[in-house]
Amino acid sequence: MPHHPLRFPAFLALLALAAGCARSSDAPQALTTAAPAGTPPVDTSAAMARPAPTGAAPSCEHPFGLSDGTELTYQLLNEKNKPEGLQILKVARITPHEAAKKAPAYTEVLLKSSLYDASNRLQRNDEYVYLCRRDTVLTDGRLLLDPAMLRSFRDRRFAYEPVHLAWPNQPTAGALPGGKLTVQVSSPSVDIAQVITDVSERRLSGPESITTPAGTFQCYKVESRYEYVTQARADIARRSVKRVVDYYAPGVGMVRSEMHDADKEPDHTAVLIKRTAGAAR
Repeated sequence: MPHHPLRFPAFLALLALAAGCARSSDAPQALTTAAPAGTPPVDTSAAMARPAPTGAAPSCEHPFGLSDGTELTYQLLNEKNKPEGLQILKVARITPHEAAKKAPAYTEVLLKSSLYDASNRLQRNDEYVYLCRRDTVLTDGRLLLDPAMLRSFRDRRFAYEPVHLAWPNQPTAGALPGGKLTVQVSSPSVDIAQVITDVSERRLSGPESITTPAGTFQCYKVESRYEYVTQARADIARRSVKRVVDYYAPGVGMVRSEMHDADKEPDHTAVLIKRTAGAAR
């Protein structure tokens, strides 16, 4: 999923996912290329009127229909539905891995993420990995991190233990496995705290039609419970709970991600506004 400055790392963007969930036949066609990572993105208002490329058929050779150089641009919106920044995910490398012993073959996708604020100023660059094996894409568990949870731990060491989120290429309605990210915060001499994001109660439904500036997509809806925990000691923990609704198309990736607070009020949203096809292999 895309990464919001407050919750989404990059799916967002994401994160930079099927029979029945491919691109709509009447969806618009190709878009212009987004600004390269590390430079301020161009005005996206023009892109909103331009069509997007057709998504590739879902397979583990090209997870989410991604190819070398594919770019996904997400508009990040605040609780008032006002623009709060952009996240650009670009495929840097796709690496197939052959089956070994009892381990199945899988494909690894390295994504470069650039996060910009509302004034198009670069805030941070990150790298994330997607994996695909058999019929499932696994998005990097580090995308579950809310960076604000680490702001109070300046100049500390962070060790990440992710459990990736699964997105079926050929989904059926029902429950999905959860995910988790544990960040161990320490100094050179002592453990300080654990910062945990626990994703549970994931349920899939659909497909349904979702329209964004990038086009119209037949998407699956995944509803989840996100619990954020900062635990300094076994008996001391600070907790908060959010509800997240993700819309994904297996041949495209994440199309829209909505976060709501415990009272179901809007929190933050990430929307795919541009998808630039890469080079097919």
